[in-house]
Amino acid sequence: MSDIKRDPTPVDRNLAMELVRVTEAAALAASAWVGRGDKNSADGAAVDAMRRAFDTVAISGTVMIGEGEMDEAPMLYIGEKVGLGGPQVDIAVDPLEGTSITAKGGPNAIAVLAVAEAGGFLHAPDIYMEKIAVGPNLPAGVVDLDASPEENLRELARAKKCSVNDLVVCMLDRDRHQETIRACRAAGARIMLLGDGDVAGVVACSQPDAGVDMYLGSGGAPEGVLAAAAFRCIGGQLQGRLLYEDDSQIERAKAMGITDPHRKFATHEMARGEVMFAATGVTTGAFLRGVRRTAAGAITHSIVMRSKTGTVRYVEGHHNLTLKPGAFFG
Repeated sequence: MSDIKRDPTPVDRNLAMELVRVTEAAALAASAWVGRGDKNSADGAAVDAMRRAFDTVAISGTVMIGEGEMDEAPMLYIGEKVGLGGPQVDIAVDPLEGTSITAKGGPNAIAVLAVAEAGGFLHAPDIYMEKIAVGPNLPAGVVDLDASPEENLRELARAKKCSVNDLVVCMLDRDRHQETIRACRAAGARIMLLGDGDVAGVVACSQPDAGVDMYLGSGGAPEGVLAAAAFRCIGGQLQGRLLYEDDSQIERAKAMGITDPHRKFATHEMARGEVMFAATGVTTGAFLRGVRRTAAGAITHSIVMRSKTGTVRYVEGHHNLTLKPGAFFG
């Protein structure tokens, strides 16, 4: 009898690669629309391809973060059941994060999803979330949403044993961030502005080669949950707090189970338990290369992570689409 100790949960390990195939499908479909000025068609192609790819995965999944409510989205709507059957899991998806930048041919568009144990994801409404994030291997509480940009930069520089002038802060290029941008620059930091795609921006903080030290600013709350799933796998610190435009949004958050609408959520409160995260580049960005067309098909670049082991894998896929014409490009 063999003395080799086997992984007691091989399904989990195999599932990670199945998730990559799902994000690859969405990215390949969206790539046909890069630079064509039609963000709705790009998004629609990604959603359709991701939904069909889920039909091949051995899970019993429920979409908790998706394209919207059932009456707003024909596929991947909140509450939709996906998968062939298997472990009960919750799903968070953004089939095309960066619809506008895909349409314009800009950087950092990705297809992204995360899977957690049932009940593992914060049920966040589709509103804005204030966020701050830094990478792993830093003292706990080194940055805080309630501190000023200057204070956070000073503490981060101290922890990294560098000057504030050496730090790069990433945020979305939005008018609402002008005051924060001025404060960071006045403190001496440099700014990396994204046209779209704050999941990619947050995750870039954890990648040594991305050149990003801190993410700051407001973006979508669902994207905050997806980013938290990634941070559960790779480490780092992420805080998020929901931002409301009116009382109806506060009531919606309460109806979704958020008892304290002004709570400052930590990473583990947005993505709990065992978590997996996968993303495939649509256009080249801070940590993933975009889809590259070849004579036979395409090459994709993906990342897949597991919180259970802390394993991060980069996957380069070579897709010979001449074998199945139109399989992903539609």
